[in-house]
Amino acid sequence: MATFISVPLKKSSEVDLVKPLSKFVGATYPPGEDQAEYLRAVEEVNKLRKSALGRPLDKHESSLEILLRYYDQLCSIEPKFPFTELCLTFTWRDAFDKGSLFGGSVKLALASIGYEKTCVLFNVGALASQIAAEQNLDNDEGLKAAAKFYQLASGVFAHIKDTVLSALNREPTMDISPETVGTLSQIMLSQAQEVFVLKATADKMKDAIIAKLANQAADYYGDAFKQCQYKENLPKYFYFQEVLPVLAAKHCMMQATAELHQSTLANQKKKFGEEIARLQHATELVKTAASRYDEYVNVKDLSDKINRALTAAKKDNDFIYHDRVPEVKDLEHIGKASLVKATAVQTPLSQKFTDLFEKMVPMAVQQSVSTANSRKADTVNRLIGSMREATNLCNGVLASLNLPAALEDLSGEAVPQSILEKSRAVVQQGGLQSIEQLIKDLPELLTRNREILDESFRMLDGEETTDNELRAKFNQRWSRTPSGDLYKPLRAEGTNFSNILDKAVQADQVVKERYNAHCEMIALLCKSESELSAAIPSANPAKTLQGSEVVNVLRAQLAQLDEVKREREVMEGEIKSVTFDMTTKFLTALAQDGAINEEVLTSGELDTRYGSHTQRVQNNLRRQEELLSQTQVSHQEFSALKQSNSEANNREDVLKKLASAHDSYIEISSNIREGTKFYNDLTEILLKFQNKCSDIVFARKTERDELLKELQQSIAREPSAPSFNVPSYQSNTPAPASSTPSPAPRTVFNPQQPQGKPQPPARPPPPNIPTHAASTSVPVNAPMAPYTNPPPVAPTGPSQAQGPPYPSYQGCPGYYQMPVTYNPYAYGQFNMPYMPYQAQGQAGYPGGPPAQQPYPYPQQPPQQPYYPQ
Repeated sequence: MATFISVPLKKSSEVDLVKPLSKFVGATYPPGEDQAEYLRAVEEVNKLRKSALGRPLDKHESSLEILLRYYDQLCSIEPKFPFTELCLTFTWRDAFDKGSLFGGSVKLALASIGYEKTCVLFNVGALASQIAAEQNLDNDEGLKAAAKFYQLASGVFAHIKDTVLSALNREPTMDISPETVGTLSQIMLSQAQEVFVLKATADKMKDAIIAKLANQAADYYGDAFKQCQYKENLPKYFYFQEVLPVLAAKHCMMQATAELHQSTLANQKKKFGEEIARLQHATELVKTAASRYDEYVNVKDLSDKINRALTAAKKDNDFIYHDRVPEVKDLEHIGKASLVKATAVQTPLSQKFTDLFEKMVPMAVQQSVSTANSRKADTVNRLIGSMREATNLCNGVLASLNLPAALEDLSGEAVPQSILEKSRAVVQQGGLQSIEQLIKDLPELLTRNREILDESFRMLDGEETTDNELRAKFNQRWSRTPSGDLYKPLRAEGTNFSNILDKAVQADQVVKERYNAHCEMIALLCKSESELSAAIPSANPAKTLQGSEVVNVLRAQLAQLDEVKREREVMEGEIKSVTFDMTTKFLTALAQDGAINEEVLTSGELDTRYGSHTQRVQNNLRRQEELLSQTQVSHQEFSALKQSNSEANNREDVLKKLASAHDSYIEISSNIREGTKFYNDLTEILLKFQNKCSDIVFARKTERDELLKELQQSIAREPSAPSFNVPSYQSNTPAPASSTPSPAPRTVFNPQQPQGKPQPPARPPPPNIPTHAASTSVPVNAPMAPYTNPPPVAPTGPSQAQGPPYPSYQGCPGYYQMPVTYNPYAYGQFNMPYMPYQAQGQAGYPGGPPAQQPYPYPQQPPQQPYYPQ
């Protein structure tokens, strides 16, 4: 009795997960234990995919466990790897499409982890249905296992129905479309309910309960049948053409079972007429299932049981009770009771699942950490930058006042000690040659970065141009995502790099101009002490100011300024050494709220970590500002006490320029070294960007080749000529209406089994009998349709008279049994004139042959066609 429907598995092409995932791990995590662990995990995931999808799976729970583990692992790594950037392309074939003569089955290739998850989940549902169909339903354990797996399959297909469109962002293949998986979910739920009917029957539960369970199962099967019948795209699949009669038969059988048990309940309530009416209705349902769908289900046991009950009920009612038998439409509706529910899909599906990437943080956390680190870097750079600006300002003000050189050069002849120290510092750092070499290297570094960026854009432009040309050629058939839309994030990133390079060029120009302005004085600082003393103008001895109070005040103020600058150096080191890691807080927020408010969390942590440092920096800057103001006032008093002459002024100007040249040299040297490091770091980033562009272009080319192959196969399958109207004499007229419904197509149910022997074509039309020549005729005027190998259909009425046997088509061997109602050699019994045999398209004789010549076989007609034109 029990014939259960199972779903075939989807097949996937092989995919190498190791290379792209390992590449991301190597680029994201520094060498160490974590990186090595993640690389081993990548290898394990690749092996797990091969075990789940790379080989045939047994219809056993262990195989299902492998699929569940792989699906759970996909769900785990989806938020931890940037699959949109890795360009991993997954190719899957349609589970129900068996291909054609000119090409393989329908398949779809997408660079989407959501697509891979959906297809794996489909296989989970398919394998669960196959395992359930293999259970032994004669024992309690088999019934429980079947019900569990059918409910799991129903829940899986229902989950795909709700998520497939958002996971793919494009039209899926028909097997995973919402209509198809929705129908499969309903079929699996119906079968789970039927299993509970079988279990209730085996447990000898009350007839009222079994009747309600069976009626609910019939209702489920009816809904599934309607979904298969009325969905536009489902019936075109051979699989669903086989499923339809099974669903219809199960609907009848479950309804008959419900009526049978409800009749027993009516007997217990002394409603003998209702008992007979329900048994009669059950008999009609079983007869319908037996006459139409006997190739798909076995109803003999159920039919015998119903017939025995009906015979006994009629006998008792006829001899004893004489209760009136009501109409079926007047019977009370049977209640319904559902014991099944689609199993919700909640990860992890496998109870034995172990996350191979448990220590790796999700991409959302990685992105939030990256943004938080950028905010931290901005805060640190702002604090350090303000302190360095203050130091440069202090040095500039002191250089403009010729301090402390003015206090050291009271004699007007010797080189001040501070100038000598500045000269030695410049020489130790490489002097003029060091800066010139660094400036010379900058254009080469810039050019290298420009070339890498231009090559990246060139690859994107080339692939996008090819994609646009093919899209213009194939129009709607070129169904993949346009390259222009896919490359927008990459182009935006590349444009940002280009803008960074433009700003770097401007900064390089500012540094070069400043170097040119101080080049002469820097060269002077690189000379020896004697050459330096000769280059500095001498002045008349100044008035003795050694014991002056102003000089002492200035020296005290300069010492305080030096202390302020040293304090800033200490604070700079402390600010750089502050530890700042938001990973734990972001993980906690993601687990609790399902989202990360990065800005709020980071701002609060930055205030906690750097609030005190910010306050100290501000106090330091205010103190320097006050000291500089006091120093300028004291210097005015000092200048007024000094003897003023032109020679002294010239000497002071040179000393000021030397001091300024030293400060400029330190700053220019630092800027150029930072620029060199910037270009070198940017080169690594641009190389990664170039590799990313290269990977996505390669993946797009692979996808393009696959799509071109599919289009070529599709074009090859298309008819070479447009459709045309078949002449009326070659088409069948519709069969006469019958009171009995037409039976379902009799095809082999199992999609894996080969189809039966092809059926012969329809017979040719019989001769047209003149009314004056036949006293009895059989009017058949149905022309013959072209051979389409239709499935055989059970006759709905008495067969009509047919013409002579039509010769077999080439490729369709066999003969055709001659109907009893027509004998081409016995014309006399029908009082018909002689009508020679003619094949389709042949002409016949206009009249009968001479009487003396027998015609045991049809002759070739030489002239006009037999049929009227």
